[in-house]
Amino acid sequence: MSDQAAMSDVSSGEEAGEVCRFWGRLGIPGLIDVHTHFMPERVLRKVWEYFDALGPLTGGLEWPITYRQEEAERAALLREFGVRAFTSMLYPHKPGMARWLNDWAADFARRTPDCLHTATLFPEPDTETYVREAVEAGARVFKAHVQVGAYDPADELLDGAWGLLAEAGVPVVIHCGSGPAPGKHTGPEPVARVLGRHPRLRLIVAHMGMPEYEDFLGLAERYGEVRLDTTMAFTDFTEDFIPFPRRALPRLTDLGDRILLGTDFPNIPYPYVHQLHALERLGLGEPWLRRVCHDNAARLFGLTGTA
Repeated sequence: MSDQAAMSDVSSGEEAGEVCRFWGRLGIPGLIDVHTHFMPERVLRKVWEYFDALGPLTGGLEWPITYRQEEAERAALLREFGVRAFTSMLYPHKPGMARWLNDWAADFARRTPDCLHTATLFPEPDTETYVREAVEAGARVFKAHVQVGAYDPADELLDGAWGLLAEAGVPVVIHCGSGPAPGKHTGPEPVARVLGRHPRLRLIVAHMGMPEYEDFLGLAERYGEVRLDTTMAFTDFTEDFIPFPRRALPRLTDLGDRILLGTDFPNIPYPYVHQLHALERLGLGEPWLRRVCHDNAARLFGLTGTA
């Protein structure tokens, strides 16, 4: 039986205990998850409806959402898991959405102190203005979704915003790989053009850049501020259709200070703890796991103290 299947019937209390035992064994004060989704409830329900309907961007895969609780319950569950800090990844799919999403996210961060204040962007004439406003309001991380937004990250309408974020040192979690289904502007080439103009931009490539894992590892090797998050990578679900190449495992070790824990909670088709088990079974050692699950993000976001 796979790890994913074995966990399928575990209660939330049992799962929280298993998650806490995982990070307790590593001797870290908890987890830092850079890729979790909180957004206006009506928007999140639309996202869930899309997954339920097997929309084209899901690659036609069955994708049952494991954590459909209300917002407060989901945040409380992350705390039970010992997640010290998490994000509210949200994103527009058309012009005119980003500013009000940022307003919602700023309010969510105010009432959720353990959430890293998250913002987003889209190529439109006022992008640089509202990105600057979000940074000045305390945004600590941005989300860019090239696949859903169907835009070129190297669009000149984004150039000023990328420069501003590079100068401010604010990280950007960017879904730019072509998985689970390709988009018009997904893949490494558009991102390479952005980095050519803004080499100090702190991009965090979501999902390890799947399926172009090795190309995005190459960008991280070339640009010292590029990182990758583990979201859904290495899990049974993903290994069935976009396996990570075993030959690239040594590169994960070499980039051990720039790999960050991400999960996609709550929009995952398996229990949260499975992502942790999937990382552990890579066999890259406890020091690597400590960095990935806590220390790298703690350093990036200046988080100190204990849980």
